[in-house]
This record gives sequence, C-alpha cells and structure tokens, in this order.
Amino acid sequence: MDSFVERAELQVLRLRADWKGGGPAEAMHRLESKLSSLKGRKFYGTFQMLPDGEEYFACVERTGSDDPAQMGLDAGTVPGGLFLRRKLKDWQSVVAAKKLGEQFEEMVTTCNPDPNRPSIEFYRSMVEMYLFLPVLNREGPRSARP
Repeated sequence: MDSFVERAELQVLRLRADWKGGGPAEAMHRLESKLSSLKGRKFYGTFQMLPDGEEYFACVERTGSDDPAQMGLDAGTVPGGLFLRRKLKDWQSVVAAKKLGEQFEEMVTTCNPDPNRPSIEFYRSMVEMYLFLPVLNREGPRSARP
C-alpha cells in the first residue's frame, strides 16, 4: 500500500550512471567499491528526467568522516519534501526483471508528481526497498488540473 511521507533533505556522496555503459547497477557497484566498509551505510538511487535525457545517481548517505575528493566521489543532496512511498519486498527480482520503472509509472497514475525533484530508491536491506515519488500535494492526479 502506498502512503504519503515527508522526507528531509539528505547529504550524500554520489556517482552518475553512464547510460551507455553499465547504467545504474554499474554506478552502484562503483560507488560501493569506493567505500572502506558497507556496514551501517544507507544507499539510495535518484532518477530524474531532464531536458537532455535521463539522470541517475547511485548515492550513499554521507558521514562526518567522508572526504568526497579523497574517495573520488561527488558530494550532493537528495531533496526533501512530500513523497508517495511504496514498499517493495524482494526488490532484486523486480530489478532483475527490469520492472522498477513500471512501479514508478504505476505510482504516477495515482498522484500529482513533482517533475522538479528526482524519484528516490532507498535500499533498506537485501530484500526490502522503498520507492519515493516526489509529489506536489496529497491529492489525486486530477486535483492539479484547472
């Protein structure tokens, strides 16, 4: 079941996915390889359609001891605000089947998405993921139309 949630802005280290290369999966693998340990780290993916194409960043929540330059990573933020949240169990099978985009597309039909903020994937565990779709308000898709 989807629900609306408020999220705070998040400081992250990130790598941009190369769509002509390995895409998001390769970006996440490269990000993980730059960390001395994955233990206790929170991982995210952000996706946004821009005028010049798709943009995806593999992200990890930043800690006080992280040095982006030394690690070869960009510092960035994941915008906060109002989101529609969906919990996915067994997310690896959804990703393997290349159906993650379909989950977001389904969510878009139930709300007023905010095109100025990225969608977020939060990898909570090896079996559980949360999808966050940025929205303008808590109402259905028709409420934003005149």
